[in-house]
Amino acid sequence: MASLTQEIQKRRTFAIISHPDAGKTTLTEKLLLFGGAIHVAGAVKSNKIKKTATSDWMEIEKQRGISVATSVMGFNYGDYKINILDTPGHQDFAEDTYRTLTAVDSVIIVVDVAKGVETQTRKLMEVCRMRNTPVIIFVNKLDREGRDPFDILDELEQELKISVRPLSWPINMGAHFKGVYNIYERDLNLFKPDKQHVTERVEIKDINDPAIDAAVGADDAQKLRDDIELIDGVYPEFSTLDYLDARVAPVFFGSALNTFGVKELLDCFVRIAPSPKPVQAVERIVEPGEEKFTGFVFKIHANMDPNHRSCIAFVKVCSGVFHRNENYKHVRSGKSYRFSAPTAFMAQRKEIIDDVFPGDIVGLPDNGIFKIGDTLTEGEELHFKGLPCFSPEMFKYIENTDPMKTKQLNKGVEQLMDEGVAQLFVNQFNNRKIIGTVGQLQFEVIQYRLLHEYGAQCRWEPIHLYKACWIESDNDDTLEAFKRRKHQFMALDREGRDVFLADSSYVLQMAQQDFPDITFHFTSEF
Repeated sequence: MASLTQEIQKRRTFAIISHPDAGKTTLTEKLLLFGGAIHVAGAVKSNKIKKTATSDWMEIEKQRGISVATSVMGFNYGDYKINILDTPGHQDFAEDTYRTLTAVDSVIIVVDVAKGVETQTRKLMEVCRMRNTPVIIFVNKLDREGRDPFDILDELEQELKISVRPLSWPINMGAHFKGVYNIYERDLNLFKPDKQHVTERVEIKDINDPAIDAAVGADDAQKLRDDIELIDGVYPEFSTLDYLDARVAPVFFGSALNTFGVKELLDCFVRIAPSPKPVQAVERIVEPGEEKFTGFVFKIHANMDPNHRSCIAFVKVCSGVFHRNENYKHVRSGKSYRFSAPTAFMAQRKEIIDDVFPGDIVGLPDNGIFKIGDTLTEGEELHFKGLPCFSPEMFKYIENTDPMKTKQLNKGVEQLMDEGVAQLFVNQFNNRKIIGTVGQLQFEVIQYRLLHEYGAQCRWEPIHLYKACWIESDNDDTLEAFKRRKHQFMALDREGRDVFLADSSYVLQMAQQDFPDITFHFTSEF
């Protein structure tokens, strides 16, 4: 049995983030291919090739070709244990992604060589900056025509506000793409468009080796040498320490679809990426090497298996070892629970495991005991922070279309809200249920999942609201006066807290002016 320290050193837990369509899910898939976790890209273990990606397993994801929930996948690569969290790129699901970033130690950002940095990528980079998370950038789709690599590097620096250092360099792109020179390892990889096999590698001594000329032709070899000279002149020597301090982002080039440049990324990643880091709790800093187990719930997924109405709470282990069938304290409720079937994930495939180490993600069957942000410990009162619910920006009344299915609808809404996909408010004036989300697409996803997973039909009715804000005040009389004056716009959230539903920014401003004793919060974490 390896020591706890050795196990921690082996772990690499990271998220892959990008704008939709930059090739994030494809990259995830290819990393799994190298880890031997799947054998054919786009296929599951049985080798019946399916047309959809391994990490997108919810029905609606397959139909639309987008990821809407964060998938968790673990696999071994050499001496390392790698945990990938594949996140939704679509901005309507940004909240899920923000929360996932609290559970990882580093991030790989995927950028499309033709489109460069897009809005969603900027937003996510801000979250990484806030948390000081180290970032590696993978510039994807070099098998298509795109922008000049030097322009891309400049744009990355400007848009993501971080210094970059290329660790691999492309030889042409699109139709003339010949391969990538690996600056980090000092070798050359030749490109052959093939989605299943990995490309051939040319052994070279250094950048002036005549073998390069033989492989790519004298002109391209000369251009490559000039480029590398320029890179060495412009960018400082790569330092792992600067990367770990989130001051420099290493950049790799490749084509995930053609499995090209992915292995270079993975080999460098496992060597330089951080192993699990200390986590800040409200009470103190928790070190991964502590003997006692602690962990927090960063995601809840309803219906991993539609045949069994089961929810699964994803727990990130922060310290110690989680053992199956031991009692752990659920800090919020103060109760103790035993878990007889903790699971590890390979997208939808699950297996029951006995021991889970820091940095790993464990799935615990949840029959309604967990909420996002809950802490599990061996008895210590600890609270991990930084898992906010944001104030929703879109609202609709949810109505039941089939009164016979009221129970199913309520159960479905309850479980989907636990996932944190959207928020439920009950209007205190007319008792109607209002769903608030960050994006339009979530309404479609909720409707689709209620029907297909719970057999319940709902319809949406429009409601014109600007923002939901949680209100609190030390002065009870003021609070009562406010609630009386705004009684048509007052709602309760699922915790029974007061929420003011402002129907315009003007109304919200006036309310803040008229009631200076009341604090208006725009995230649920206060």
